[in-house]
Amino acid sequence: MPRPSSTSTLGGLALLAALRSTACTEDAGAEETQGASEDEAADSSSSSSSGASESSGASESSGASASESESDAVDSDDDPTSSDAADSDDDPSSSAADSDDDPTSSDADSDDDPSSSDDDSSSSTGALDCELAEIIDQPVWDELFLHKDDAACSGAVYTLQGLLDAAADYPSFACEGDAATRRRELAAFLAQISHETTGGWADAPDGPYAWGLCFIEELGCENNACPQYCDANSAMYPCAAGKTYHGRGAIQLSWNYNYGQAGDALGVDLLADPDLVRDDSKLAIQTALWFWMTEQAPKPSAHDVMTGAWQPSADDQALGRLPGFGMTTNIINGGLECSMPGNAKVADRVGFFERYVELLATDVGENLWCDEMTPY
Repeated sequence: MPRPSSTSTLGGLALLAALRSTACTEDAGAEETQGASEDEAADSSSSSSSGASESSGASESSGASASESESDAVDSDDDPTSSDAADSDDDPSSSAADSDDDPTSSDADSDDDPSSSDDDSSSSTGALDCELAEIIDQPVWDELFLHKDDAACSGAVYTLQGLLDAAADYPSFACEGDAATRRRELAAFLAQISHETTGGWADAPDGPYAWGLCFIEELGCENNACPQYCDANSAMYPCAAGKTYHGRGAIQLSWNYNYGQAGDALGVDLLADPDLVRDDSKLAIQTALWFWMTEQAPKPSAHDVMTGAWQPSADDQALGRLPGFGMTTNIINGGLECSMPGNAKVADRVGFFERYVELLATDVGENLWCDEMTPY
């Protein structure tokens, strides 16, 4: 079947952008995963001083997830961000998020990374000096993200090297368990961020799931056009003059308090310069990794779910919360997507995951969907 012309491609993206832009103005502030409230941040601060820190945020409705303008406050209000300055040997993802709604909240002051037990990772994986580059190379990356560098997209900042650099600060990412588990976790992470940044549509060239990492910034919010993501009541993380905190990066980090918490965890001042999440290849992906690796009590980290480290309690099981890709969707945006059979956003996430496990030579595992899972 011949590929549609570039005019057709741009037309499809223009329609998608218009729909997302409309959704963004209506939803601004309503998504689920990212977004820790000021009170939660304060709680996180105090728990952090006693050895436990908070978590990050990732979001859907917080920044027009490039993919659907879903991101808005992920409870999903915001995003967990990453940092070029985060070259520390410790894992910035460590944090015990006390926030019920905002996975992105995180003061992560702790020096050690509870989320990654990297000291034990070698024995648990059975591989010494485990490297992410062992399971993904440039040809596979290019096949996963066929259109991120298209003129219609803005995803050129997302690179394989950026992923590898970001993962260097999270040594246990895709490095625990057997080869199938490692590849499955990588596929799950890439599928979730692809949904957040997708430029695909039903009849898109190569299919809708070849358009992950298409967008770097919330549509319609370029040039600081979305001041609504400033919580003026945030004393810990006040908005900087002339800066806006709309969705940026692979997880579409949003809201000033999420940028602040992410910056604290990653060692970079994202309140002063939120565009770093848009412009820096490592930070654009590391913000998403920060969220992925960080526990947000009572939610487990997505990393622990995909590696089998998290085992559901009797209460979790009664609520349908079981290990698998569906549980990571519940963590990211369950309140708006899970326990809802036939949800199109969940189907989009699953579609990316199914394509990626095939390209990464693994399988989908169990509990792919979250339609029978009770959200947090």
